Amino acid sequence: MLVFDADDTLWENNVVFERVIDDFLTWVDHPTLDRTQLRAVLDDIERANAVAHGYGSKVFLRSLRECLERLRERPATEAERREIDELAVALVNHQVELMPGVADALDELAGRHELLLLTKGEREEQQRKLDACGLLHHFAAAHVVPEKNVATYHRLSREHGVDPTRAWMIGNSPRSDILPARAAGWGAVFIPNANTWVLEHDELDPSDEGVLHLRAFPDLLTHF
Repeated sequence: MLVFDADDTLWENNVVFERVIDDFLTWVDHPTLDRTQLRAVLDDIERANAVAHGYGSKVFLRSLRECLERLRERPATEAERREIDELAVALVNHQVELMPGVADALDELAGRHELLLLTKGEREEQQRKLDACGLLHHFAAAHVVPEKNVATYHRLSREHGVDPTRAWMIGNSPRSDILPARAAGWGAVFIPNANTWVLEHDELDPSDEGVLHLRAFPDLLTHF
């Protein structure tokens, strides 16, 4: 059973958030903090909000507003809130852009293996992307979950009646895709994406033979 992450594995996603962040930091134009320091403030806020409120565009906008208020040391004005909403219009209008080779590779893999899709985030927002991607016919099931942790992978094994040692998680996130899947006894395929969200970074054990490191999505065809 091959289980695929969606955002930044099947299609580009975080690059759009990074563009909004770049515009936000330019707009804030803090008198004493440089961009690296500003980003550290935002990362801390996003980390806390991910735990408390989950993921997705709405939580991201909340983080931008809280970041502005922390930096300005006052509540955001209505004009500032509108400005942040305008900066983030790209998130709402973003079209799903598949990663190179994804459609053809899935078409071939689906003829050889059972494929599932596992993505985390706000259900309505993730479902919109799933409906627009044109890939759902390849998957036996698509799961949208609030978080990917060890329990998530154990539950998926039980629901689909699959021995964990015969399941593989394929994704770009060490924190959400690789490490918890390995802790649940699954194999994992790490396909790095240069635009992976900083909060999804983590250290992988280079000696772990249960993790297959690939450069690009179509490379899956030489292993599965």
